[in-house]
Amino acid sequence: METKRTSTKEIIAYLVEKFPGCFSLEGPVKPLKVGIFQELAEQLADDETVSKTRLRQALRHYTSSWRYLKAIKLGAFRVDITGTEVAEIDQAQADYASKTLKESQEKFGNKINKDKPAKKPYKGNNNASEKTTSKQPKPKDTEKFKSVKAKKTAPAKPAVKLKPIEDSALTVGNKVKVQLGNSPLDAIITEVAGKDVSVQLNSGMVVKTQAKNIFTE
Repeated sequence: METKRTSTKEIIAYLVEKFPGCFSLEGPVKPLKVGIFQELAEQLADDETVSKTRLRQALRHYTSSWRYLKAIKLGAFRVDITGTEVAEIDQAQADYASKTLKESQEKFGNKINKDKPAKKPYKGNNNASEKTTSKQPKPKDTEKFKSVKAKKTAPAKPAVKLKPIEDSALTVGNKVKVQLGNSPLDAIITEVAGKDVSVQLNSGMVVKTQAKNIFTE
C-alpha cells in the first residue's frame, strides 16, 4: 500500500505528472475548466494516495496563486484534464481574476501598510500665534476636561491575548490566528506537515508558516 500524499506541493507535483496537459509547475499556466475537480476526483477514485479533501485543497492552492490568476485573461481558453480547450474566458471572468490578483498583491506586497491611518498633525503646531494668544484654561475647566477624558478612555477594551496553539488543535479546518507581521491575521488551517503549517487567509491567499507562528484566542 502506497503512502498517502498529504503535502499540497506533493499533490500538485503528482497532478502535473498525471495530467501534464492541464497542470504545470513552471512556465505558462493553462486556465482550468469550471468543475474540473469532479473530473479529477473520478480519475483518481481508485488512487488511495490522494484523498478528495487533499485534492480540493491542492486545487484551491493552485488556482489562487498569482501565477495562475495572471493567466485568466480575455480570449484565453480553459482546458479539461487532457489539455483540450473547452471554454473561452469572458470579460467577467477576466475582470474577477484581475481584481482578485490586485487585491492579493496590495495586501501582501509593498502596500501592506497603506491601510494604516496616518496620524493627524497637532493643530497647535500649525498656528503658533493662535497658541500663544489663546486664553489659558481655568483650573476648574482643566480638571473637568481630565475627568471627561478619563471617563472616555476607561471603557477601552483590553487587547485580545493570544496563546500558542496546542498540537492537538493543529488540524485542517480549524480557525486560527497567524502572525505574519505586527498584527495577527485570521486564517484557516489547510495543511499540516510536521512543524510546517499551511493556512488560508481571508483574502484567499495560502501561506506556509511554522506552528510557532500559529495562535488561538
